[in-house]
Amino acid sequence: MPRMFGLWLAGAALAGAGTSVMAQERHEISGTRIAIYNLAGQVTLEPGSGSAVVVQITRGGRDAGDLTVERGAIGARETLRIIYPADDIRYPAPGWSSGTEIRVRDDGTFGDQWSRRESRSAARRVRISGRGDFEAFADLRIGVPQGQQVEVYLAVGKLSATNVRGDLRLDAASADVSATGTVGPLAVDVGSGEVTVRDVQGDVNLDTGSGDVDATNVRGDLLRIDTGSGSATVSQAQTRVMNIDTGSGRIEVSGATAEEVRLDTGSGSVRCELASNPTTLDVDTGSGSVTLTLPPTYSATVVIETGSGGIDVDFPVEARRFGSEHLTGRIGDGRGTLRVDTGSGSVRILRRAS
Repeated sequence: MPRMFGLWLAGAALAGAGTSVMAQERHEISGTRIAIYNLAGQVTLEPGSGSAVVVQITRGGRDAGDLTVERGAIGARETLRIIYPADDIRYPAPGWSSGTEIRVRDDGTFGDQWSRRESRSAARRVRISGRGDFEAFADLRIGVPQGQQVEVYLAVGKLSATNVRGDLRLDAASADVSATGTVGPLAVDVGSGEVTVRDVQGDVNLDTGSGDVDATNVRGDLLRIDTGSGSATVSQAQTRVMNIDTGSGRIEVSGATAEEVRLDTGSGSVRCELASNPTTLDVDTGSGSVTLTLPPTYSATVVIETGSGGIDVDFPVEARRFGSEHLTGRIGDGRGTLRVDTGSGSVRILRRAS
């Protein structure tokens, strides 16, 4: 099938379903720090060649022709911004009907921190849902040269990065975000949505207001996960520092290697299996059981407190203070530090099989 005829058929099929698609646009952006803003659509980041970030834009929706693209420096960043000339936007993605409100500045930027001099009331309030009067979106395909610093801000849709070697910040108001095979610092900030990270090298910082976080095979100096509501699952991570905090949701860690481990949940169980001896292991849960599986060579000074629940330790312990709800003592030579505090829940310290 000739290429242009194939594109026409695809566009006709979408138009028949009530959605029109326009021709693809291509933009090149050069600079040490690039920021890209889009209110609705699917955004993918992939390796790029050359020295410039290449953004390919495919507009969709019956009002897509009214979208404009603005470029230029804002502060220290070179930017590309998709401008939506409406405050009530319909995003016609199949299966998507939830509503999201976000404040958007006149220049099309949103999502990043507001300066102290800037009033949030100066930005207009935009609602994106499955029922808006203005129907439009923009799908972006972004080619990122090696070593480039790129920030992407998306309100709703999907956001993903695959095999990119650079410094990435992925920010979404309501969208699932994924990163696979990236190399370099990675920061993900999501208001509502699931975050999935696979086979990543570099410092990783994952933050979501509501949504599960799943990180597998992360290798770097730091792995930090913070979710207000949602579970955090980590497997096969190799980091110096692992810091996981959930307001409400379980924490599950398996096959991990880390020197400093801090796990904190307001409400939820904690299960952590480590393949190496941490120097610091600190676990705090307001309500939930704690199960730690540690190497047979583990040693630490131990302080365990539980408001309600038993304590079971599968290691020889030289106890200085022991009761049904507290334990202070030493495992081995006491070289590391183990602290567990749970308001309500049992505590089990298990010996990992050799």
